[in-house]
Amino acid sequence: MIKPTILVIEDEEAICNFITAILNSNGYQVIKTGTGKEGVSMAASYSPDVILLDLGLPDIDGVEILKSIRKWSKIPVVVVSARGHEREKVEALDLGADDYIVKPFGTSELLARIRTALRHSPQSMGGQIQGAEKTTVGELQVDYEKRSVSLAGKAVHLTPVEYKILALLSKNAGKVLTHDYIMKEVWGLYAGDSHTLRVNMANIRRKIEENPGAPKFILTEMGVGYRMVEEL
Repeated sequence: MIKPTILVIEDEEAICNFITAILNSNGYQVIKTGTGKEGVSMAASYSPDVILLDLGLPDIDGVEILKSIRKWSKIPVVVVSARGHEREKVEALDLGADDYIVKPFGTSELLARIRTALRHSPQSMGGQIQGAEKTTVGELQVDYEKRSVSLAGKAVHLTPVEYKILALLSKNAGKVLTHDYIMKEVWGLYAGDSHTLRVNMANIRRKIEENPGAPKFILTEMGVGYRMVEEL
């Protein structure tokens, strides 16, 4: 079995070594660099399965590296940064980052985010997600061919807009989707404000969540967007 390759672009040696040790001990192959310029070059040369990208690099800001990589590649990029402000998270996600981890972080969180990114990698089985016929999370099932949703075997009646939102989130399970991204995908270029999205989300949760106030299927990333869990 070929080990998935993770490119780590991180200039803090202690953190880089910490990440490398975790990944090596969990069956990943790691290549690493401490500069943005070399990171872009290695991304092109090695075509890794996932890139872990620090934003605060000494030569090039990580946001610029993300922009550069997204011009030619869909390799999943997980931003690992000390910048925890909502605005910076939203900017990175809107520019094409697949996920965002704020330092400091735990081993289990890092591994979970990488597993999610791998499922969405064009080079892995995750590349087939967009073409999958259905997604199942716990007792919730979304069938794209039939355009139907069921919970514990019982049909859930959604409006067309509610179904579009749920289908989009389920096809990207495990990933944070920003408010703007969801609105553009569902309503197009002339999407209104996020209030409409929040109203629809409240209706969806009322129909699929046991306790809408403490959802287990669709989680809120405060100030950023929503994430559907991959498993329960």
